[in-house]
Amino acid sequence: MLTSRLRAVLNRWPKGMHLYLLDAAVAMVTAAVYVTFSYVESTPTQPMFDGPDWVGWLVAAVVGMPLAVRRRWPLPVLGIVLAGTMAATLLRLILEPYLATAYALYLVALVRPPRWSVPALAVTLAGSMLAILIGQPVLENTGLPFYVWLWLGLAWGGGWVVRDRRARAAREAEQRARQALADERMRIARELHDVVAHSMSLIAVKAGVANHVATQRPEEAAAALRTIESTSREALTEMRHILGVLRSNREPDAGLAPTPGVSGLTELADNAEPAGVRVRLDLHHLEGLPEGLELSVYRIVQEALTNVVKHAAPAECRVLVEAGDERVRIEVTDDGPGRRTPPDEQAGAGHGLIGMRERVAVYGGTFSAGPRPGGGFRVAATLPVGAGALV
Repeated sequence: MLTSRLRAVLNRWPKGMHLYLLDAAVAMVTAAVYVTFSYVESTPTQPMFDGPDWVGWLVAAVVGMPLAVRRRWPLPVLGIVLAGTMAATLLRLILEPYLATAYALYLVALVRPPRWSVPALAVTLAGSMLAILIGQPVLENTGLPFYVWLWLGLAWGGGWVVRDRRARAAREAEQRARQALADERMRIARELHDVVAHSMSLIAVKAGVANHVATQRPEEAAAALRTIESTSREALTEMRHILGVLRSNREPDAGLAPTPGVSGLTELADNAEPAGVRVRLDLHHLEGLPEGLELSVYRIVQEALTNVVKHAAPAECRVLVEAGDERVRIEVTDDGPGRRTPPDEQAGAGHGLIGMRERVAVYGGTFSAGPRPGGGFRVAATLPVGAGALV
């Protein structure tokens, strides 16, 4: 119970809150260190600050406190901290190699493009050099000048390297997402192709029957023609869906398999039980749905349950599928730990949300997925029913 409450509290925290807390801690420690510097007594070889206490406290606040908000205003914070550190150097109130400035400079190199971060580095190096040259008496026996430029250079270089790696990783992730989207569209198109092929086979058989019995048994021929009419309308709708999904020149893989539908949802629920997910099915008014729509319903529920097994087990899960008002509504909820990022953004998560979104888009429906306020995850989709569904 306590663990669940703690998870719920953590899930309500803004993303990256721990980084802001880290900056606040660094800010307080830095300010405290500079306050300590203001009380260090001079020696014959190293004169130190001997002014009023309030000046030392003010410099400590200027150097340390802005670091708490460096993620919100990286460049202004760097300027303030650099100015405070230069003042500390001139006042003989410093015994560290500009680490606070380096801490601020690192973030500038990380989050700002080179057109901003390179001038920031140049200004920081020039300002520190000027302050050190003027305030040399406090530094001449410490070796600090070399370490100042070393730490500033390492901080900027580290931020630039991390920024470059993140940019490269983002490009690669975008390429993988595009490929996953193309693969998923092809898979959906292949499945819809099988549905249409089945419908066309039925049309051909019924047309042959109608032609054979047209003169002797006209009522049987009329029934066959009615079947042809309804089946051809459904096939035309599915063909429109295929044209809406198929965006690649790659040839689909060969192979035929039974088309799953809403009758297979019970088996999906049973298969999730051994993985620690107890599924409660609520199915209402699903008779007579088009075959392609049944396939999409099945796949959406399948992907949603797969994500529950991967990311929430052990958990209780409810699957609601109901048809009415010319639409099918799907809702899959669980009470597992709410995910801070959608499953498809996590490593190795597969194409789950991508596939569900694409299947819903095929029918012009609506889709949403995200953590529930009290914990757990929710996937919801609405699919229009009938030939009027938009692609």
